[in-house]
Amino acid sequence: MSDLQPIPPSEAIELYLDSMQDDSAEWTQTSHKSHLRAFREWCREHGGIDNMNDLNGRDLYQFRVWRREGGYSKGQNATIAPKTLDSALTTVRAFLRFCAQIEAVPEDLYEKAPLVSLSPSEEVSDSKMDPSRVGPILEYLDRYEYASRSHVIFLLLWHTGARIGGIRALDLQDCDLDGRKPGVDYVHRPESGTPLKNDEKGERFNRVSERVAQALQDYIEGPRQSITEDSGRQPLVTTRFGRASPTCIRDTLYKWSRPCAIGIDCPHDEDPATCEAATHDAASKCPSSRSPHDVRKARVTKYRNDGVHRGIVSDRLDASEQVLDKHYDRASKREKADRRWRQIQG
Repeated sequence: MSDLQPIPPSEAIELYLDSMQDDSAEWTQTSHKSHLRAFREWCREHGGIDNMNDLNGRDLYQFRVWRREGGYSKGQNATIAPKTLDSALTTVRAFLRFCAQIEAVPEDLYEKAPLVSLSPSEEVSDSKMDPSRVGPILEYLDRYEYASRSHVIFLLLWHTGARIGGIRALDLQDCDLDGRKPGVDYVHRPESGTPLKNDEKGERFNRVSERVAQALQDYIEGPRQSITEDSGRQPLVTTRFGRASPTCIRDTLYKWSRPCAIGIDCPHDEDPATCEAATHDAASKCPSSRSPHDVRKARVTKYRNDGVHRGIVSDRLDASEQVLDKHYDRASKREKADRRWRQIQG
């Protein structure tokens, strides 16, 4: 302990995040930064830790309890998912290993950050979207919101299975919409703010149908806000403020996945005239609204139910076959049985 060098938690965290710049994906950096903001708040507001030298195993256990009970989670006193807690504690462990290297904590302190024992079901989010819900949404958008930003976002999510980051990363130059083989090119450009989740390994060109290509072209020639960034890039999906933000894309999915948004009676017996979730700003509060990740799961499930080989789905969506099976394919036991039966009969 006498060899430790005093350092405030906030300064240690900044050094750790800086150390990640060269050898960690930007998505990993973002996740660690978020979890360590919670740890820094606990040190300042609850743990009374002004110097990392003073941190001990009891403190780490108290942080675990605080975080488990909803500390830092939007100010709500509600427990968080075991998977989220495990991710937070795993990040703190990595941070403490770094702190040991800079002589801020004992070398074995990271082992005293108690992890969570997750069951197989807890390792996977149970939020999902039935693929059958997507068709009516796209039909409505095609008829009443054709070539709008919302229409284009939903088309890209469903027809290419892209993540939010992939859609944000698209520039006009990435869209090959003419000819008989239209498609979009997902390119990793971290230097100008649009990394792909798996870096260069996530780069791919995904074909789209001529109908989807036409809708994208009509958006470009019509309602798209003409934006040129300082870097000279021209993003495909834009708002009047510039390239569409992750929140913009996420809110689009929440908005249009509500049944009332496309003229379907509310399955929750709410009146859209008085329901808080019927407003755009509160769309995520609707029990039927779904995230972009849920649509991606639905896309995988539909591909697999349609007999598309797992390896092809993996390449198109930039996700390993193991990840597809564990986190994305939300088919029921009967649906999976039907797949096996088709293969046997074929």
